Amino acid sequence: MKIEIAIVLILAAAGLGYFVGNMLRKRISDTLVSKAEELASKIVDDAKREAETITKEADLKAKDEVFQAKAEAERDAKEKRKDLQALEKRLQQKEENLDKKMNLFDQRDADLTKKDQALLNREQGLVQKEERLDGLIAEQREKLESISGLSSAEAKKILMDAMESEAKLDAAKRIKVIEEEARETADKKSKEIIALAIQRYAGEYVAERSVSVVALPSDEMKGRIIGREGRNIRALEAATGIDLIIDDTPEAVILSGFNPVRREVAKIALEKLITDGRIHPGRIEEVVAKAEEEVELTIKEAGDQAAFDLGVHGIHPEILKLIGRLKYRTSYSQNVYQHSLEVAFLCGIMASELGVNVKQAKRAGLLHDLGKAVDHEVEGSHAVIGAELARKYGESPKIVHAIMAHHEDEKPNTVLAVLVQAADALSGARPGARREMMETYVKRLDDLERIATSFVGVNNSFAIQAGREIRVMVSSDEVTDERAVVLAKDIAKKIEAEMTYPGQIKVNVIRETRAIEYAR
Repeated sequence: MKIEIAIVLILAAAGLGYFVGNMLRKRISDTLVSKAEELASKIVDDAKREAETITKEADLKAKDEVFQAKAEAERDAKEKRKDLQALEKRLQQKEENLDKKMNLFDQRDADLTKKDQALLNREQGLVQKEERLDGLIAEQREKLESISGLSSAEAKKILMDAMESEAKLDAAKRIKVIEEEARETADKKSKEIIALAIQRYAGEYVAERSVSVVALPSDEMKGRIIGREGRNIRALEAATGIDLIIDDTPEAVILSGFNPVRREVAKIALEKLITDGRIHPGRIEEVVAKAEEEVELTIKEAGDQAAFDLGVHGIHPEILKLIGRLKYRTSYSQNVYQHSLEVAFLCGIMASELGVNVKQAKRAGLLHDLGKAVDHEVEGSHAVIGAELARKYGESPKIVHAIMAHHEDEKPNTVLAVLVQAADALSGARPGARREMMETYVKRLDDLERIATSFVGVNNSFAIQAGREIRVMVSSDEVTDERAVVLAKDIAKKIEAEMTYPGQIKVNVIRETRAIEYAR
């Protein structure tokens, strides 16, 4: 019974607990919901307030940016307006200046028109005055002829004869004064002249430049050339201006003189006289005249041929004659005519490579030694003499300058002058062209080999390519590969320090190593 009551009580208590628990849970749930709703409402209100604040700040920021952008745009527009105003002002000033210049040009045009008209009127007036003067001069001439009884040609002849007589008298007086002055200073001047002549003509090759030899069929011909009491040799010397030397040289007569053309005339005349056999003063004068004509013809043909071979035209005939005379002129045993042709061709080749006028270069090269045709007759450097001759016969200033500057008588300031200098050096320095140059050339080769062999480790040296290269054979035991490079530089420096040479010299150091073994 008690158990049942206990069970009932337990069940009752359980039911009561369940009911009370349900009530408590309901109240707690209602409270929590209420609080959650309040919290959610508060959060929503806060969010709204924050959103409003953010929106206001964004509006303010946007308005501020718009304001700043507007202000910046206004500043840019203001600056552009200022630039445009400045540009407009400059354009306006330029327009005003152009208007002023146009007005000035119009004024000048009007002034020039007036001046042209005035000059035209003046010219017409001068023509009229000239016509009146011509008429007056003709009238006066007629009156003078009628009064004097002489024509104008006769009066002119009388006047010229009188002037000629007066000039001869003045010249005679002047010659007398000069002779008296010369006698007073003869000793001093003669020494100076002799010293200058010795300095000018002395040299190793005087014989080649001043002597010609004529072969004789026999020594008996010498007597016939001398003639009775020496009249034949005197006539020949007087006609040719050349000294004849008849000495113990077997079957030969020597012609001596500094003028190569006269010497050639004397040689041709003497050869003709020997061939003809008739040797007397009358015949000598006749043969010398014919020889002069023959030489003059040869000279002219040589000059014409040189111009034709080079394609150079329009040269004055007198210059062509002088070029032809170079055929009988030598310089250091080199024929000047052939030398001039070589220089002309070299100038043309170099000018074509440089894009310079080829015909002008050939012309300058051909004429560069023109003065040598007369330098034995005229005092001064052959370059200066040649330049004066070229100027006299109408050559251009460039050609005259190139002739003057080819031996530094004048500083070269054109490409043409430098080309002539280079071509002249090339033709003269060519091995064998000049005897002195040949000796210098051989000496240069010897000096090259001597310098190379003076270094330690060098076995042999060989100058090749006309002295433009030297090959140096070194000992592989004494000279390493690195040392060979240094040795080449040392040899080159010593060559530069001790020698003078055109262009450049290649130093080629050769080091050879051989490994030898025999198979048995």
